[in-house]
Amino acid sequence: MNKKSTRYRLYEMIPGIVAWFVIFFPIWGSFLLPKAVAYFVIAFLVYWLYQSFKSALFAIRGYFLIISSQKTNWLLQFNQDFRANWLIYRDIQHVVIISSYREPIAVIEMAFSSLASQIDIDLNKINVILAQEARAGHDSNRATLNYFNNKYKNVFGSLIFTSHPSDTIGEIAGKHSNEAFAAKYFKKKFLDIENCKLKIENCTLTSCDVDTIFNPKYFSALTYNFAKNPERYYRFWQSPIFWHHNINNVPAPTRIIGTMGNVIHLANIQEPDGLFFNYSCYSSSYCLIDSAGYWDPDMISEDWHIFLQSFFVSGGRASVEPIFLPTIADAPSGTNYFNALKNRYNQCLRHAWGAIDIPYALEQSRLHPEIPLLTRLMRIFKLIQTHFIWSSNWFILTLGTSLPVLLNPHFFNTSLGYNLPRISNIILTICLIPLSVLIILDWKLRPKSQKQGFKNILQNIFQWPLMPLATLVLSVLPGLHSHTRLLFGRQLEYKTTAKKATN
Repeated sequence: MNKKSTRYRLYEMIPGIVAWFVIFFPIWGSFLLPKAVAYFVIAFLVYWLYQSFKSALFAIRGYFLIISSQKTNWLLQFNQDFRANWLIYRDIQHVVIISSYREPIAVIEMAFSSLASQIDIDLNKINVILAQEARAGHDSNRATLNYFNNKYKNVFGSLIFTSHPSDTIGEIAGKHSNEAFAAKYFKKKFLDIENCKLKIENCTLTSCDVDTIFNPKYFSALTYNFAKNPERYYRFWQSPIFWHHNINNVPAPTRIIGTMGNVIHLANIQEPDGLFFNYSCYSSSYCLIDSAGYWDPDMISEDWHIFLQSFFVSGGRASVEPIFLPTIADAPSGTNYFNALKNRYNQCLRHAWGAIDIPYALEQSRLHPEIPLLTRLMRIFKLIQTHFIWSSNWFILTLGTSLPVLLNPHFFNTSLGYNLPRISNIILTICLIPLSVLIILDWKLRPKSQKQGFKNILQNIFQWPLMPLATLVLSVLPGLHSHTRLLFGRQLEYKTTAKKATN
């Protein structure tokens, strides 16, 4: 696939062109096509209303599935449900890659301690790779290596430390290239050798960040799901990820974005069409990642992209299944209030760079006619839909409902123009119902430590008037920024999100 071709470059421009067209459409359209603008806005509001209630209903369902999953003894469940075509529980091995770049030891400890706290599974079945970057410096890496080797060398099945070389030709520095190096290293040293006790067919591969806190039952549940699934070699597994570890220690705008994102992600992994993607921290079969050629070294947004690699190489058979055991992570923080907001902005900017997957998917779709056309189109639709809403929704929901009547007084005198603001207000008011549901569910799912104290309760109540501004500044604008960079061919440099230890 030629990523330097004119066609590929035109594909890259799609997210930015669509975003700016939609943003400016209510302005020039108010003069030339006011009715078209009004109908477009009403249609989007109806769609928004539908999505809001769908998210709330699936979030409620997800809440009860989490409660049920946390009560389940997955080892006992395995023994009760075992069938002849399942893998043997004791044969399954898990390889976990923790990507690190200059993070404090106390932050990396979050992932290690949660792995060491897994229950209903033999910890010797968990193989941990701390994937460090050579560019972090030998002294820094050595100090980290010594600490974790001394503390955990006899805890897991194996504990491996890798150092990803810097300035490798064709690579962009980031989590994607680091974990690709680590996964290839493990396969070469542990899976490809003669008389190896580990078999790649029995291995899962988990990608996570240093601040990941796995649920204590995550890997026993992953073992169960991996063993029983006849399509195990074409699957990813995704748990809902919540910013609950430090949610009360970050600025209110970041907390608002986290609250919304937490429960919406819980809803999204239950999409009935099965079109959701893995993100952030996820697991898969080692075989699938190996067949996909591991993470592309030049693609910063590695989570959705590794799925697309696997989807096309598997002839469209790859898909994602949920595991309803929450994975806890840190919300972006910083040295001070504004630095924390800046870090959140940059994190969202990097996530929105995932729009680069749109040209990749379009070109791969052309090269894989063996995959049913509808299957290919639905995946592409999901990509475009996500990024279209990301960078445009705020402008449609706010400016789009008022500009036609403000800029075109003649249109205001028509029945449609007169009723547009009223229809919009009614729909957006109704949307407050599912919004309230999401807020309540996120609160109920938080650890007890994050719900204690009168101050915490007050700040989580009185933050919500900031929601329109928080959404604009920390979600929509960085999304638009990223899509615009892609429109003009300005590459993005990978920047890790700042992490700091919290109690």
